[in-house]
Amino acid sequence: MEADIREVMRYLGAGKGDDSLFAAAQAIACEIKEVPRYTYRVFHLKGLSLPELGLALTGNTASKMLDGCEKVVLLACTLGLEFDARLRAAQARDMSKAVILDGCGSALVEQGCEEAEREIALRFPGMYLTDRFSPGYGDLPLSLQPQILQALDAQRRLGIVVSPSLLMTPAKSVTAIIGLSSVPQMARIRGCEYCSMKETCALRKGGKHCGL
Repeated sequence: MEADIREVMRYLGAGKGDDSLFAAAQAIACEIKEVPRYTYRVFHLKGLSLPELGLALTGNTASKMLDGCEKVVLLACTLGLEFDARLRAAQARDMSKAVILDGCGSALVEQGCEEAEREIALRFPGMYLTDRFSPGYGDLPLSLQPQILQALDAQRRLGIVVSPSLLMTPAKSVTAIIGLSSVPQMARIRGCEYCSMKETCALRKGGKHCGL
């Protein structure tokens, strides 16, 4: 899998017509050997609770995104520690390359999540998927991160661990929630500009985002 260069350019905040940056991104993307890996589990949803886990998805974001859903998917995706090492090496030698490489990593994780969504859709042909959303988006607490990773056995399966400050390692890792419904689901508005935490989000302040 090679990073979608259009997505890379979006992560870099680059506009159309920046041919030199586009070419550099293409060249760097071709060097990446790591591919995204993911795991997911499907749970019954009762209100906003996952009874099997004793887990409650609190807040208006979860309520809106999961309205009318009977099941919920917990998903984790990562590029692994090898990509982290590749990025650190680039940061030590060439920061401009490192910035592009970081964008490529974000795009690849996004593509991994999209691949997981396609697989889920095939597994549940009579159901409709909601938009994907993550802890820290809207008012969904980032503190759910450890419980989601534990439910997915993500440390053993993918090597993902979470720090006391709720940051994941490997760095290019995401967790996400997807609702499953028996009725068609409208697309919800997504993105930093529509997030209620856009002014206080630690990810956004660090030049990153939750992948939405």
